[in-house]
Amino acid sequence: MAMAAVFLATPLVQAATTVIPSTSFSSYTTLEQYWAYLYPWGSDHNGSARMVGNSSYHENIAIASSTLSLIATPTSGAVPPTSTANPNPAIHYASGTIYAKEQITVTSENSYTISGEFSAPTTFGTWPAFWLTAVVGWPPEADLGEWKGTADTWFNTFNTSTVVVSDIVPWPTDLSFHTLEAVLTAESNNVDVRIDFYMDNELKTTQYGSGFVGAALWLIIDLQMEGSSGSPGPTGTTTYMIRNVEITRSGD
Repeated sequence: MAMAAVFLATPLVQAATTVIPSTSFSSYTTLEQYWAYLYPWGSDHNGSARMVGNSSYHENIAIASSTLSLIATPTSGAVPPTSTANPNPAIHYASGTIYAKEQITVTSENSYTISGEFSAPTTFGTWPAFWLTAVVGWPPEADLGEWKGTADTWFNTFNTSTVVVSDIVPWPTDLSFHTLEAVLTAESNNVDVRIDFYMDNELKTTQYGSGFVGAALWLIIDLQMEGSSGSPGPTGTTTYMIRNVEITRSGD
């Protein structure tokens, strides 16, 4: 009797799509391909730094040796003298921020991995961050790394303005580079997003974003000053360095 051949179907494994490559800080050309200057809404936010920078001015947003430097310098005589964003603090610094041009939207069909290496200042009055915030409304927000003037980084998820989950992890003060990574995956209810937070390849905590599925998010890297990190801030220059930031999307 002839034997019939049996073929077993092999599940199709889709390769992750690179949204932003780890080389995006290799030059100003690649920076501007994947990132935009300032905040999505302009130059001001909730700290005392006003963001400054564009394709021809790089005193506060600089690229060298495949590393992004955000540089805050004391300033006086700002016009207008206070931030245009709540709670409207007085402007004491010029600084830098960028945001990813492609928005991040977690769905039941895809997940995201966001990673990078960071040399973050921890001096009192310095407020660097690596964070996601809603394109429309607020929250959602997830802080993939936030430093508030102490030797710690904060992992935060804002489900409402008052329902916030925070985990605080020690951070070295020697300005050495350390890796942060967040993996965002839709929960089975197709409403909430699970966020796994890693530091130096070690899982530190898992938090859940209520209703984050389907919400478009901006990824922002900024060096704010004072605000939640205390005041007065430094009287000299503060530098926040970032390299090898990468975003990948899986499952679509």
